[in-house]
Amino acid sequence: MPKPFSRAEVEEFFARLKKHDPEPRTELRYVNPYTLLVAVALSAQATDKGVNKATEPLFKKIKTPEAMVDLGEAGLTEYIKTIGLYRGKAKNVIALSKILIEQHDGKVPKDREALQALPGVGRKTANVVLNVAFGEPTIAVDTHIFRVSNRTHLAPGKNVEEVEDKLEQVVPDPYKLHAHHWLILHGRYTCIARKPLCPVCVVRDLCRFKDKTKELPAEKPKTIKRSSRAGASVQRSAAKR
Repeated sequence: MPKPFSRAEVEEFFARLKKHDPEPRTELRYVNPYTLLVAVALSAQATDKGVNKATEPLFKKIKTPEAMVDLGEAGLTEYIKTIGLYRGKAKNVIALSKILIEQHDGKVPKDREALQALPGVGRKTANVVLNVAFGEPTIAVDTHIFRVSNRTHLAPGKNVEEVEDKLEQVVPDPYKLHAHHWLILHGRYTCIARKPLCPVCVVRDLCRFKDKTKELPAEKPKTIKRSSRAGASVQRSAAKR
């Protein structure tokens, strides 16, 4: 059984991730809390890249729940049909838009219970919206964060709920606001699923993974241009998802 992280090690772990990427941002593109909610709801079992491709033209025209309802389910389907499970997602987006109008004055609620009451919105989506749109120190556990937390032994757990609970316990308060993004980006671009890029990992000496890779793949990781919410472009070295 790997030795648990000490408080000092957890502090060092996040200090290094912060130094590597001081202001991490979601890779989903959005223009306001409502479009963020829609984008996150659409991202289930889909890549951010695929969602962004579909929402770029959509969000040029649709920025409010009222406009989305006017567009209608059939109209929305035409924009998002390249995304997996698009029919069910279109139905949910129209339904949640109607609820926002009827129950929340057309605004995205800053409340977990109210968010999770919306069609197609689970705990992970609610956590992302609370964190990104409202600056709440929530941690949304996806497949990348689940893998990183277990592989490094930072916050091991059998399911996402266990991992989230452990991360809430171990992540120091000064790092909680951005912990979600640091971990997801680390999992997406460095601690990748098939063969982690251990030689370039900034926390490799802290990581408890016993089968660390000793060399990089023959093919160089691709460079991905990532745009922040403000529109600034960041070059990020990345392997294939």
